[in-house]
Formats: sequence, structure tokens, C-alpha cells
Amino acid sequence: MRDDEFLKQRLEAMWEFLFPDVKRANTVVIRFKGKWRNKFGHIKRLGNGDSEIIINSHFKNEKVPEYIIDTTIAHELVHYMHGFNSPLPRMHKHPHKGGIVNKELKKRGFGNMISLERKWVRNEWRNMVKEEYKPKIREEKPRFFRWF
Repeated sequence: MRDDEFLKQRLEAMWEFLFPDVKRANTVVIRFKGKWRNKFGHIKRLGNGDSEIIINSHFKNEKVPEYIIDTTIAHELVHYMHGFNSPLPRMHKHPHKGGIVNKELKKRGFGNMISLERKWVRNEWRNMVKEEYKPKIREEKPRFFRWF
């Protein structure tokens, strides 16, 4: 079962093996939240100074491959290391300008996963989300009209 503990374990392993050079300047919390059609996750700074990585709750579904979750976590870690919503010094003015996130991910060995992610989004994600957001057919209720 995919839960917040699952995410925490993925984050810890990824940080230890793939991002060991990135200093943990504060507490980083990770959890599932929200169900979005057009975003996989985000990182934000909490009022107490901690950073929080939010992963789309659709990813609890076992149909979503683990490499999608891993790539999303890595993407948010790159934002953290670049100083976006973390206490680390900001390295860039804009978080995505010039493909800086994907360049960093490729340096860290995520190039193949990025390609797989693109294919999965094109072939699977849209259908999965369409199914989730299918309009529900409402049962027609008898209506009473008053003619005056």
C-alpha cells in the first residue's frame, strides 16, 4: 500500500544514494495530498521553516509506476537544492528556466526515467485521470412546475 511512510522511505533512500551532496538545511516532510490532473507534485515552505514535498494523491494508485513517483520526488529535490522553498541559497531566478531541473536530473542518472515518464504521461496518465474525472450521471428527479 502506498502511503506517506512509503514516500518517506523513497525520499530517504533517494537522498542518501542519489543526492548525498545536497545539504539538509531543514526538516523536509513528504506526503500525499490533492488530486490534480495537471501536476504531479510541488514543494513549499511551511510557516515553521520546514519544507514540505507534496505528491499527487492519484499516485497512491498501483497503476502508477514507481518510476513516476521517484522522478517526481527527484524533481522536487532539485528545486530544494536550487534554493526554491528551502533555506539553501537560490541558484537561479526561475525554477524551470532553460530546463535546469531536467539537466540536473539527467546528471544524476534520471535521463531514462524522464523519457519513460513522458511516454507514460502521453499514453496512460490522461486516460487514468479521465476515468477518475468522468462526469457522474445524475438520476433525474421529478420536477414540479407551477404555472401562474
